[in-house]
Amino acid sequence: MKTLYIIPARGGSKGIPKKNIKVLGDKRLICYSIDCARQLGKDDDICVSTDSEEIREVVQNYGLKVPFLRPEELSNDNSGTYGVLLHALTHFENQGIFYDRIVLLQPTSPFRAIKHLTDMLSMYSDQLDMVVSVGESHHNPYFSLFEENNSGFLEKSKEGCYEMRQQVPPVYFYNGSIYVINCKSLKNSSLSEFKRIKKYLMNEFYSVDIDTPLDWLICETILKEGYISDLK
Repeated sequence: MKTLYIIPARGGSKGIPKKNIKVLGDKRLICYSIDCARQLGKDDDICVSTDSEEIREVVQNYGLKVPFLRPEELSNDNSGTYGVLLHALTHFENQGIFYDRIVLLQPTSPFRAIKHLTDMLSMYSDQLDMVVSVGESHHNPYFSLFEENNSGFLEKSKEGCYEMRQQVPPVYFYNGSIYVINCKSLKNSSLSEFKRIKKYLMNEFYSVDIDTPLDWLICETILKEGYISDLK
């Protein structure tokens, strides 16, 4: 089964300027994802999709060729991942290179063990739309999440009579780390429309997604304190 590893890295980052190429620990943020992909994939099957000349230069100095610069319409604040993935897939298909599945590695989720990736690839089959990494949410729609109703009062997001947090059914969030995506499914519908999805649970240390300066500080602490030890 032929796999394309895609690392999307847009140049514009308002919360943390130049986030994707900022140094975390002993290397730039995007290099964590490149190193992860290289443990299983060949460089020819790893695609950094970026709109930034600066990011392209950093990646190519790290020894990985960047095959294209992403067009402007896929690089603004409203651009979704779906269009970015299709653009990359089409680029290779136009060269006669066809893939069965995509492994999406977002650079803002730097902490992955190779076991996570091999486990998820083993779980995948062409009968699925996607295998996705998740974390278990501490906030639960049966217990601690509320919505404002038409009268302006708060009510629980999901009906249920639970008095203790330990009683509620577990709920999960996409932690942004790893997505294994069926290429046929991707061509037929967007990720939000997928129905045949299997989860892969990762703990809270591996589930950190960097969006804010606080997230960055958390990642620095995780590295400094040695909470995870199986990164390449």
